[in-house]
Amino acid sequence: MEYDEEDEDIIYNNISDSGNESTDEEDDGLSVALDVEPIGGHHKERMDIDEDFPFEVLTTDSIVEHMIESIRDVNTVVQLPPTITRILLNHFKWDKEKLYERYYDGDQNELFSAAHIVNPNSELNVSKQIKKNSHNGMETCIICCRDLPSSLMTGLACGHRFCKECWVNYLTTKIIEEGQGQKISCAAHACDILVDDQTVITLITEPKVKLRYQHLITNSFVECNRLLRWCPKPECSHVIRVSYVDFQPVKCVCATVFCFVCSENWHQPVKCDLLKKWKKKCDDDSETSNWIAANTKECPKCQVTIEKDGGCNHMVCKNQTCKADFCWVCLGPWEPHGSSWYSCNRYDEDEAKAARDAQERSRAALQRYLFYCNRYMNHMQSLKFENKLYASIKEKMEEMQQHNMSWIEVQFLKKAVDVLCQCRQTLMYTYVFAYYLLKTNQSIIFEDNQRDLESATEKLSEYLERDITHENLSGIKQKVQDKYRYCESRRKVLLQHVQEGYDKEWWEYTVKVDRV
Repeated sequence: MEYDEEDEDIIYNNISDSGNESTDEEDDGLSVALDVEPIGGHHKERMDIDEDFPFEVLTTDSIVEHMIESIRDVNTVVQLPPTITRILLNHFKWDKEKLYERYYDGDQNELFSAAHIVNPNSELNVSKQIKKNSHNGMETCIICCRDLPSSLMTGLACGHRFCKECWVNYLTTKIIEEGQGQKISCAAHACDILVDDQTVITLITEPKVKLRYQHLITNSFVECNRLLRWCPKPECSHVIRVSYVDFQPVKCVCATVFCFVCSENWHQPVKCDLLKKWKKKCDDDSETSNWIAANTKECPKCQVTIEKDGGCNHMVCKNQTCKADFCWVCLGPWEPHGSSWYSCNRYDEDEAKAARDAQERSRAALQRYLFYCNRYMNHMQSLKFENKLYASIKEKMEEMQQHNMSWIEVQFLKKAVDVLCQCRQTLMYTYVFAYYLLKTNQSIIFEDNQRDLESATEKLSEYLERDITHENLSGIKQKVQDKYRYCESRRKVLLQHVQEGYDKEWWEYTVKVDRV
């Protein structure tokens, strides 16, 4: 099948209203032209945006333009149909250099096979296949088993042909029900050749299905491209584009600030791999298991878990099929405990030490986790309250203006809340970082910096929530300014020390981490 630029326009230009999967299909804001948010814009003082890490914010229109431009750039080199080029680029996660390297330096048949494409330069003659399957201009669709004119049949370069109605039903199911876009394979059993965009756009006429397919193709482009990230805010359809990947915060036009590497809220000083481990630990039942290990025992006969709720050590298993009598202390049968010869009272050093050590380890691991988790959750909760503090601070700012202070003079309060929220967020993640740190001289310095920042942050929070009254409006200003400046300074010292540790590989961890 021959392609030209007009075909490309038909296939891709209507994708401009597609975007993040969570975006409303009727969102009028998707047609906005390229929108670049300059680094250092609104709230820069809260978000640690690094001016040496350039990025731009793209609308969905711009994303599609970028995708088409990438396809055209590659096509000037490889001279392939645009839909095949898109599948190849998607296979290489839109890394043009890797595609060129494999295309010209490797086995092309192997390349196309790995990408699930029929080599367009191969000798497969689809027209001969059609003629072979045709009988007096009629073909049999092996899906619906009807004999139909060849004009109602269609297929891919692999030679498998089905009636257009069956194709439409098959594609609609894949797109709407299974959410497949870039990885829809041929409808023939055991054929892994991918359906190209030209085929989909030609066959699908239902607007809802076509729009969904366009969403999936655009989303695939962003998800596969290491230099692009969707804004994680559910109702936002913008994308951040960078020149290179780094552990840095980026900011969308919707004011959402997130880590470009993992798309989580900006989480300095802890790196992405440790944060991922922490979230998994918080989500799974590992700590419940630790509590069970520290506070319960298993029936020696049926191994059901038992918690002691009284002083008597004579235990009877409540499992109806077990009913074992045993001693809570030694887990041995209860019957001989009244005999003078029984040695439940005799200490078996090796056996007791092993049991005690295992239980103590479980108890210590649980206590350590709860220590850091409680402080992490406390700062998270405080941060939520601090964000609500903006409303009350706005009232105090208006009140100050009624007491002969100008609008500019009262802005120190908003700045103070900005700093307070920033410090809370940093402190929250310092406890994740600290949980995985092994004790070293540098970790002690880190904890000292953490303590100083935490103390100053609590004092600033107290000033803003309790100490501003009618009587001390003028006197409190200097105290608040001095304190938030000190908080900024201590936070900077803490983060610089952690970064220096990353650069010089000071930090040692309790788990294996990827050193980037």
